[in-house]
Amino acid sequence: MTQDSQSVDGLVRQRLRALRHAQGLSLGDLAARAHLSPSTLSRIENGQRRLALDQLVTLGRALDTSLDELVEAQSDEVVANARNDHGMDALRWRIRHSPDSVVLRRRVTGPPDASRMRAHPGREWLVVLSGTLTLLLGDRRLRVAENQSAEFDTMLPHAFGAEGGPVDVFMVVDPEARKGHRRDTDE
Repeated sequence: MTQDSQSVDGLVRQRLRALRHAQGLSLGDLAARAHLSPSTLSRIENGQRRLALDQLVTLGRALDTSLDELVEAQSDEVVANARNDHGMDALRWRIRHSPDSVVLRRRVTGPPDASRMRAHPGREWLVVLSGTLTLLLGDRRLRVAENQSAEFDTMLPHAFGAEGGPVDVFMVVDPEARKGHRRDTDE
């Protein structure tokens, strides 16, 4: 067995045990769901029994996860550095498992401007880290205070601004909404 296959093997065994514990299942509970004996399951988790593909499929189903999720190689990429997103005057982080979604940290200083309201497909989620944000959403004017969040469908015309001083906002923008923001900055 190569070192890579040994590390994947060990990772799969760790994931099986971790998923079982996270779901509050005993060895007996999971073994019954997967039609295995508790001792067989114990030996699989402890590396004393070979991992068989058919058993992994059955265990994945019993744990309500896919075979892909059980055997996917672990990425070395854990910590990500922010990049400047000059189009939005923000810091931007990529979400590894959803590379077209982004996480942004923006500092908003000006008041909301209804003339800049835009609509585009997608969803956005934001949380105010400091200050108070005014969110213009359709015909509504919402106040989002520190430690409050907002989530909305970006097909509603929207814009936001600072109320009474600078506001730091943390946002998650899905792929469709991100495309809309790119178009907005191209104007």
